[in-house]
Amino acid sequence: MQDILFDFISKYVSLTEEEKNALLSLDLFHSVKKGTVLLKEGQNSQESYFVLKGCIRVYYVIDGEDKTTAFYTEMEGLTPHCVINKAPSDYFIGCSEDCILLISNTDMSVEVNSKFPKFDTMCRMLSEELLAKQQIDFDEFKTSSPEQRYLNLMQKRPDLIQRVPQHQLASYLGIKPQSLSRLRARILEKVKK
Repeated sequence: MQDILFDFISKYVSLTEEEKNALLSLDLFHSVKKGTVLLKEGQNSQESYFVLKGCIRVYYVIDGEDKTTAFYTEMEGLTPHCVINKAPSDYFIGCSEDCILLISNTDMSVEVNSKFPKFDTMCRMLSEELLAKQQIDFDEFKTSSPEQRYLNLMQKRPDLIQRVPQHQLASYLGIKPQSLSRLRARILEKVKK
């Protein structure tokens, strides 16, 4: 797993052996089982997550119903809002699959960034990329129909369709599971013609 991490980092900055060893000494790698809740609504946290393998999701529970707002898969990172604004979390983060995650905390980040400034540069680059991607995704979601959302998902993240339970996928698309079934049938019918 460390080779996967270092390959990913090398797209942004080059690391010396000392820097690689410093990262490895932090005990960042964690195996987490499917169904594990990493963060609960109302909880405070200083932990950030980077997915090496698996899928985590962000969801709210509103009137007893899960409302999925995001999925994070391989080579994607998430710093919950509560880490930044130091307030209790408004949402949950859970594992939709067995995962191998890098879990860091604010103290680790400060220490590593002060010793190795290039990590700070890399984190800033990653944050900028993530912010731009999220803005594009949000705009597409707000301006498209449920069918178009599903087609966009098929095009941009087809792995999610096979990886996550249909009720989570439907929630992510902003529809009920029954509507997702009908939508898929309609799309399949169009493809056959």
